[in-house]
Parts: sequence; structure tokens; C-alpha cells
Amino acid sequence: MIKQLIRSATSIGANYAEADGAESKKDFYHKIGICKKESKETMYWLQLVATENPLAKNAGRGLWREAHELTLIFSSIIKRK
Repeated sequence: MIKQLIRSATSIGANYAEADGAESKKDFYHKIGICKKESKETMYWLQLVATENPLAKNAGRGLWREAHELTLIFSSIIKRK
């Protein structure tokens, strides 16, 4: 689970960097969509980790909120297109 969490969380930043250098508006919105998917996946993995390890629950809450905020930001960007 931790490996998947790390992969999805780091993918958000990598895809955002790709979106920043997009070759077209269509490419930009596609990459922002991937960012949104990865942030939602990160939220999922954080929930699973918290369920399996109650000691990590408090630390995971802040990270979950941050991933949720990113999801909302990416959703807002997509809606503006």
C-alpha cells in the first residue's frame, strides 16, 4: 500500500509539471485531468493506510485534506475550460 501511495502522490507533481509545459490547451487539460485522478487515488490509499494502521490515522488526515484540496483545485481548472 505504501508503494502505491508514494507512486500516486508523486505522480501529482510530475503530471502538474507536465501540464505546465503542455504543448496545447487540450494537452494541458488532459494532464490536469490526470493530476485530479492521481490526487483522488492518493486519497484512497491514505484511507487504506489509516484503516490498516490506526497509529498513522492522525498523520494521514492532514495529507488526505491536502490531496482533497488538490482534487478541488484541479476540478475547478477543468471546469473553466
